[in-house]
Amino acid sequence: MTESLRRQPRERRNGLIHQILQPEGWPDPRGYVNGVAAKGRMVFTGGMVGWDTDGVFPDGIAAQVEQTLKNALAVLGEAGAGPEHIVRMTWYVTDVAAYSAARKEIGAAWLAAIGRHYPPMAVVEVVRLVEPDAMVEIETTAVLPE
Repeated sequence: MTESLRRQPRERRNGLIHQILQPEGWPDPRGYVNGVAAKGRMVFTGGMVGWDTDGVFPDGIAAQVEQTLKNALAVLGEAGAGPEHIVRMTWYVTDVAAYSAARKEIGAAWLAAIGRHYPPMAVVEVVRLVEPDAMVEIETTAVLPE
């Protein structure tokens, strides 16, 4: 296990304290962490989809992920939360093969929206989403300092 994942709780400039949870001997995750302990005010989003303010979806899963992340950050921003406050995400995708094929583009969208902050995440393939044109839906939990 790398030392970067084995961290003691540490306070960041924004006052937030997160402890990354990585059991001894487990392989290092890539693009996420296995767990986080956090203390503070909890903020939740519902399932965000990748439509714009006119309700239009872009073409392709990577473009929808990018817009979905922007939408989630907009909702979190209403509570004063930013990407650094995210402690958990659940992604629902309609086609895991398309998700896997677009990982490079999705990674670029992630870096542009969230940066190098990687919370615990799950990706779940579903038959469809409520919005017929949606290819991805993301629920987000954030914790703000008290």
